[in-house]
Amino acid sequence: MTKPVFPISADGYQRHVIHTRERHWAETNCYVDVWIELLHAWGFDPIAAMPFTVAIDFEGDQWTFFKFPHTDLRSLYGLDIQELAIWQPLVKHVEEQVGLGRPVLVELDSFYLPDTEGTAYRREHTKSTVAAVDIDVTNQRLGYFHGQGFYELSGEDFVKVFRIAGPHDPAMLPPYVEFVKRRANRGATGRELVNTSLSLLKQQLTLIPETNPFEKFKTRFAADVDWLMTEPMEVFHQYSFATLRQFGACYELASLYFDWLGAHDVAGLEVSRDAFGLLATGAKSMQFQLARSMARKKPINLSPVDDMAATWQTAMNHLKSHVLAS
Repeated sequence: MTKPVFPISADGYQRHVIHTRERHWAETNCYVDVWIELLHAWGFDPIAAMPFTVAIDFEGDQWTFFKFPHTDLRSLYGLDIQELAIWQPLVKHVEEQVGLGRPVLVELDSFYLPDTEGTAYRREHTKSTVAAVDIDVTNQRLGYFHGQGFYELSGEDFVKVFRIAGPHDPAMLPPYVEFVKRRANRGATGRELVNTSLSLLKQQLTLIPETNPFEKFKTRFAADVDWLMTEPMEVFHQYSFATLRQFGACYELASLYFDWLGAHDVAGLEVSRDAFGLLATGAKSMQFQLARSMARKKPINLSPVDDMAATWQTAMNHLKSHVLAS
């Protein structure tokens, strides 16, 4: 039996406060949610690693699928993330890396992830990133972070999720997999953690979009609405995930980050905190409006996107004057 990376169980695990407090966007995306809990299990504060949330953009057919930058995780916590080459059965790689004390971030089929019961579990084949940190191949059991918590699967789910049974299908390509090495450096703490985070924020502010992303989004959104009115509600969920949910969830984390800075005696960022909060709530409201419009086959009012554009500009001007200038 392979030694688990963390001495935790699904029954007794305490989630990070981000995943226990009431939020407009309970879930962000699979990669960010997994990392929040993974960092928390290591004893790190994941909020310190959220400067990247200010620099997302509208990419033409989606908003940035935001992720913790690997370089930031190294600077703050001494973590080294490497891609894992899959040249033998996936389960063997996971077993070996977990045995070395390294979490394995791997795309698995939610059809076999029991924590998605009521949505994808045994209903829909869709990939999602989990962090495997405990595995017992003999007894067919996996302990993994996914979404907002820590879970376990076993038996048939184990066999199916690792595709152990049945003949090898050459058309089934291996998933993208990463493993995490923890360096001897224990990571920044206290004031050093705050200062390192502020340094990363300054770097991210040099990467913010040159053009207001909401102006670009409104043009594309207006064109997409006519097409969406002819599509089933399943398409609404896909479209919303790639657009409204991405920037809404991301900017809610940004608001939380500036609240965290304020709690650590970094003053003067309330304007940006509140602006990002408005963007998060605006995205949620727009999602409801879009769903109603599609259900009723009626036009949607796009003027709130203009308000979002102005709010975004206010936040960026404030950050440039209060952070970059300091």
